[in-house]
Amino acid sequence: MRRYGAVIGLKPDQIAEYKRVHAAAWPDVLAQIKASNISNYSIFLREPENLLFAYYEYSGSDHDADMAAMAADPRTQEWWAVCMPMQAPLHSRAEGEWWASTEEVFHLD
Repeated sequence: MRRYGAVIGLKPDQIAEYKRVHAAAWPDVLAQIKASNISNYSIFLREPENLLFAYYEYSGSDHDADMAAMAADPRTQEWWAVCMPMQAPLHSRAEGEWWASTEEVFHLD
């Protein structure tokens, strides 16, 4: 199992809507997340900076392939079409990233 974290901005005028859609996340999207070997997935919001921090644990053997399968899923693409316009990617993210990846510097079980 490997832990992943990522950060992205959230447009201030979209906070309530982002919370609303995630309070009723689509079952097909949740199933795809699990099928992609992701568990313990959480998204945290830090206001007033309006930063989202996502955390998940990955238990599969090919992260890139599982993420590609999720990205190819039509229902997930629909979900992203709803969520992505609310987000504000960080200028410091790596090329090709939407959510900026983070480095784990400490962990305690």
